[in-house]
Amino acid sequence: MDNLDWIILSSTLIFIVAYGYWKTRGSKNVNDYILGGKESKWWTIGLSVMATQASAITFLSTPGQAFHDGMGFVQFYFGQPIAMIIICVVFIPIFHKLKVFTAYEFLEARFDLKTRSLTAILFLLQRGLAAGITIFAPSIILSAVLGWDLKTLNLIIGVLVIIYTVSGGTNAVSVTQKQQMFVIMTGMFTAFFLIMSFLPQDITFTKALKIAGANDKLNILDFSFDLKNRYNFWSGITGGLCLALAYFGTDQSQVQRYLTGKSVRESQLGLIFNGLLKVPMQFFILLVGIMVFVFYQYNHAPLNFNPAATEAVLKSDKANQYQQLEDKHKALEIKKRMAQERYSGILDVKDYDLTVEAEKHIEDLNKLDRSYRQEARNIIESVDPSIETNDKDYVFIHFILNNIPRGFMGLLLAVILSAAMSSTASELNALGTITTIDLYKRNTKTEKSEAHYLKASRWFTFFWGIIAILFANFGSLFDNLIQLVNIIGSLFYGNVLGIFLLAFFFKFVKGNAVFIAAISTQLIIFATYYFCIYKHEIISYLWLNVIGMLLVIFIASVLGKICNLRSSNAA
Repeated sequence: MDNLDWIILSSTLIFIVAYGYWKTRGSKNVNDYILGGKESKWWTIGLSVMATQASAITFLSTPGQAFHDGMGFVQFYFGQPIAMIIICVVFIPIFHKLKVFTAYEFLEARFDLKTRSLTAILFLLQRGLAAGITIFAPSIILSAVLGWDLKTLNLIIGVLVIIYTVSGGTNAVSVTQKQQMFVIMTGMFTAFFLIMSFLPQDITFTKALKIAGANDKLNILDFSFDLKNRYNFWSGITGGLCLALAYFGTDQSQVQRYLTGKSVRESQLGLIFNGLLKVPMQFFILLVGIMVFVFYQYNHAPLNFNPAATEAVLKSDKANQYQQLEDKHKALEIKKRMAQERYSGILDVKDYDLTVEAEKHIEDLNKLDRSYRQEARNIIESVDPSIETNDKDYVFIHFILNNIPRGFMGLLLAVILSAAMSSTASELNALGTITTIDLYKRNTKTEKSEAHYLKASRWFTFFWGIIAILFANFGSLFDNLIQLVNIIGSLFYGNVLGIFLLAFFFKFVKGNAVFIAAISTQLIIFATYYFCIYKHEIISYLWLNVIGMLLVIFIASVLGKICNLRSSNAA
């Protein structure tokens, strides 16, 4: 990176950390530290909710997801606007009425302490893991850029977030997230227009979309009912809906954002604002990935975007075999470029038969390209099975490193790091809150002072920051990072959502039945993931949200009916 990139990157991050620390230092009590004094306006809530969800993984993985698989991933978010409406109508009024610090306080009022504690522990497990991943994701980027050690980078990023989150609590998170969202959206729009300027002069935006369509990248809607398919309309509107309901309705990292609202209406408007903008924002980020794909139809792309994988294979005894495959790939790239240029010319002529013929030729070349890339992955895996051959997370990094002009690289890296800091700060804030309020304070026998619990909140936030850094040091790429986060969430969210739905709508079910059902469901979900997804891909992980929700409701309802029947017989 040039000096200008360093100046832009470092000044952006230093400003965010310093501003967050200065603006929110000196919280006087737990209410200020955890709920920000309940003074937030709807636009602050909306931006904070959006920034919490839009982690570095979003901007690291999503363009690569679009590059390889097209726009279909956007279907994952189709259930989110519906979830926002349900949460606004059901969840928010209850949480505000009870004046809770956390979502899980409501569960004790409805069921009992052990159900509240169990649900809080399930949250701590999945969100603690996710916090490590949100630190690990940007470390990959800087490691590729600077060649620095991943563990050192994990420590630097984690410490930056800990500084202002421990100091200012929820206020610090909300204040900094507004600046972070500005940096994020500025950077992504800049990236989009830069990519368009790099395309050949005769390739307009409309032509670029048609080229992407000819390469099967614009298939947004898939109505086929296939349980193995991760991203189709049905998995998005069911599994995606349940995941969004659980995430925004029961995950403290999000609930804490809208509990800071001045009123029920402010919180509701904030969530509706997020629901209306999230799908278009995700669509746009995928579109950036599509334009990166079009760019690489006219420019050289490596067989595998992971530089560590390429370096390892070129140092091995398979180097000649890989180099021969690389030569074949380069020859194929010339044919693909000629095919795209021919297709672009035919679009101007508007000849239907020639267009169909050109699209078929592009399709055949793409099949060959995919076979070369798969062969490259097989070679890399044979050299070192521990090296990640799935390169989705490296596509956007490769583009930034090799094509972005001086100054803009610093901005785009600031985008990804800002996103990492915003989501990690929310997670640490929520983890500290849950540990303090739901576990420590609730299970402490002697009453402590307000100052004591404020200090405890800070120390628990700091503790989870250290845990997140440690977990990040053991992180590794999965299918890709954005899917790893969603898989971790799907293992727990369905169960937790089912518990809340039981609390809201199944008045005959009591605490013991829910507690037994929740433990049973969690064990079944773990087994289902292992045997039906990890070992044998029978279903998509998104269905775990639906299965978990329905299962805990069913088991708790049956147990509740049995308990009620025994009670009536005993009477």
